[in-house]
Amino acid sequence: MRVLGIDPGLRNMGWGVIDVAGMRITHVANGVCHSVGDDLARRLCSLHAQLTDVVARYAPETAAVEHTFVNKDAAGTLKLGQARGIALLVPAQAGLEVGEYAPNAVKKTVVGVGHAAKQQIDHMVRLHLPGVVIAGPDAADALAVAICHSHHVQSAGRLQAALARAMA
Repeated sequence: MRVLGIDPGLRNMGWGVIDVAGMRITHVANGVCHSVGDDLARRLCSLHAQLTDVVARYAPETAAVEHTFVNKDAAGTLKLGQARGIALLVPAQAGLEVGEYAPNAVKKTVVGVGHAAKQQIDHMVRLHLPGVVIAGPDAADALAVAICHSHHVQSAGRLQAALARAMA
């Protein structure tokens, strides 16, 4: 299973792609989409084009996006929400199912605690993906989202299989 994780941001949208085979997780690629333009519409269009290219290039089978948190600045939160809309739209346009995870759920899955620092996330992503070269903190967060999603999808699959066996 190939998983795309996305850490939404208006200036920097992190992305990470992993392959999952049973309990084995391997790194495929990661990076950051940097918005280009001087107004919101152009910046969103830029993010859409870049993320669409990532989906076309790496052909993920499923995707996951991190939920945004509410900032003190309502205007900033609204703009971030619009960038998150792009993060949800692009994989959906490709026909992918898109999981959504709260930041604390991602941290708890990858690090073991829900209030982990960025450095802890980066460290644990590197442990899960030995030898990975990470394009930056946003890409590390995106890889963490992908890892989180892979665990949840596998758990759901095992649960469905157990239920099917129980019903047989």
